[in-house]
Amino acid sequence: MIEVWPAIDLIDSTSVRLTEGDYDTKEAMARTAEEAIAFYSKYTCVKRIHVIDLIAAKTKQPVEADYIEQLVGLTELPIEVGGGIRSIETIEDYFNKGIAYTIVGTKGIQDKEWLKAAAQQFPGRIYLSVDAFVDEIKVNGWLENTGLNLFDFVKEIEDAPLGGLIYTDISKDGKLEGPNFELTKRLAQSTSLPVVASGGIRSAEDLKRLEADGVHAAIVGKAANTASFWEGLN
Repeated sequence: MIEVWPAIDLIDSTSVRLTEGDYDTKEAMARTAEEAIAFYSKYTCVKRIHVIDLIAAKTKQPVEADYIEQLVGLTELPIEVGGGIRSIETIEDYFNKGIAYTIVGTKGIQDKEWLKAAAQQFPGRIYLSVDAFVDEIKVNGWLENTGLNLFDFVKEIEDAPLGGLIYTDISKDGKLEGPNFELTKRLAQSTSLPVVASGGIRSAEDLKRLEADGVHAAIVGKAANTASFWEGLN
């Protein structure tokens, strides 16, 4: 079974979900972050918890770091954190707080040499989040266009010892309409780095299709808060 990484997105230490990355669509989840971690930890298919500091993605510096450190103590599962990570110092601080993996986005895309150096310093522990509207990469909380093509960019950085690539098609995110299967499959086939699918994943059927397409793991957000998603999973 493909690995499932449930997502917890934080604003003011509250678990929320956005649609297409639009902060105006903020919707509080029924479970608190603490309750969500306890629930997800019961499933063997869940291999880690994916936590995003949403305000940090806009302010470009961590906001929820101390709160996230408290969450680490609630589960034996590894926790990965993203949002606003722009420096080696921030990465080190998260690792010192017990975070297993960190996710970089904007900084890694805008400064490939920094990304490669960070990956060399922490091999296998840094994931690059490549967020795109279909295949056009966006940065700074999905608010800015880069003019970069997803596939061209990945070719330039795939020799770095990253943990993997997290691909989100922004046009699918939060809609429960399914991920971009075609582009995710193409990405998995075009790089030696593990590819993690994110955005729009609805069901165990989606997980099976992604697994067949060679995808390493699936980040599940809104659907992870529905009972139907977990039916048949263990």
